[in-house]
Amino acid sequence: MIDYPLTIHSWPKAILHVDADAFFASCEQATKPYLRGKPVVTGKERGIVAAASYEAKALGVKRGMTIAEVKRKYPEVVILPSDYETYSIFSLRMFEILRRFSPDVEEYSIDEAFVDLTGLRRLYRCSYGEIGGRIKETIEKELKISVSIGISLTKVLSKIASKHQKPGGLTVIPGKEIHLYLEELPIEKVWGIGSNTSALLNKIGIKTALQFARKSEDFLRRYLSKPYIEIWHELNGRSIFPVNTEPKTSYKSISKAKTFTPPTSDEGFILSQLSRNLENACMKARRYSLVAKRLIIILTQHNFKRVGVEIELSRATAFPFEILPFAKEGFKRIYEKDKFYRQTCVVLSELSSKNELQLSLFDDTIKIHKMNKIYNAIDTLSKKYGKYTVYHGSSHLVRIQHEGERGDIPERRINLLKGETERKRIRIPIWNIKV
Repeated sequence: MIDYPLTIHSWPKAILHVDADAFFASCEQATKPYLRGKPVVTGKERGIVAAASYEAKALGVKRGMTIAEVKRKYPEVVILPSDYETYSIFSLRMFEILRRFSPDVEEYSIDEAFVDLTGLRRLYRCSYGEIGGRIKETIEKELKISVSIGISLTKVLSKIASKHQKPGGLTVIPGKEIHLYLEELPIEKVWGIGSNTSALLNKIGIKTALQFARKSEDFLRRYLSKPYIEIWHELNGRSIFPVNTEPKTSYKSISKAKTFTPPTSDEGFILSQLSRNLENACMKARRYSLVAKRLIIILTQHNFKRVGVEIELSRATAFPFEILPFAKEGFKRIYEKDKFYRQTCVVLSELSSKNELQLSLFDDTIKIHKMNKIYNAIDTLSKKYGKYTVYHGSSHLVRIQHEGERGDIPERRINLLKGETERKRIRIPIWNIKV
């Protein structure tokens, strides 16, 4: 058993974690200042809450609630369609601000990042906490969104720190104070520890992060695998997980889902949505030169019950033309015509590099070569003229679907600047000033 608290008085590493507060809703409030201080929800086009501002959360709004339920319970809430184009622009600008302070930035998600600040105190002539304060002030001043920042010796500790005073907090956890932040923290709140692992730890008497950190490595190895031992090291102030500055180039699986409203039992429409999911997943796989050997199809019913099926493909591929027959076969096995569905999802798994793919004696090499040329042309056209310039006929019902009333379309797609088109727009958000 280690002697805790640790006596780490210096900063062998300094890792900052920035987490944007209610990011999607904050972006809407930033571009529409008249919404600041008001309860805001995004996800109108999907029929369920995608994000909620802290004002909406204070009323009781939660992610995953239906928009109809929000309207009924909280009529004062402002409900907006999601504008992912604007959110991605805010995300890119936030990462750009972080790189002004350090070149070592890991874009962990659209609204989160890790930054390695080690050694920068001398450059900025201030403490790591003061550097974090400058970063926070710059983001909030330039982007008009709130962020929470945590700084500590490791990625796991910095993530705990950023959650400590959310929203709008700045928390620094030096080595000699680690125990103060772990003693009341439930083990399931530690990044990387899921519900099953936390249930196991509870059964052996570990309920808090501090109890976990105090256990010996030999004791934990009896119950846990390597990833959790690495988390144990991180909680004890030993940096194991590096800040990865490289863009992601590989995936264990690729999933694409689409929620539609209202829920429907229309077999043709649902299959068309599934086909579009498959096209999107395959498009991403081809972008990273990956091929899949296994397909998973998931349908979500109107009551959020999920049904799925897993299918092994005849060969590893990223061509929808080859996978669609398997997708249709799987769809027929799980679709029930008397049920209403709200979401379709496709997962490509058992991914491997296209460059390592070896054809068998039974593969039609001429056909595969032709398909490769066709999809290369499709990808080139999509890149030049926009996504879905060329698409499979099986997804045509999605293409002709009425997008909804004008209010269901993000304002950025309605209020075009001079010279912009539906497919080609300048990568800037539009600020909407109302009085």
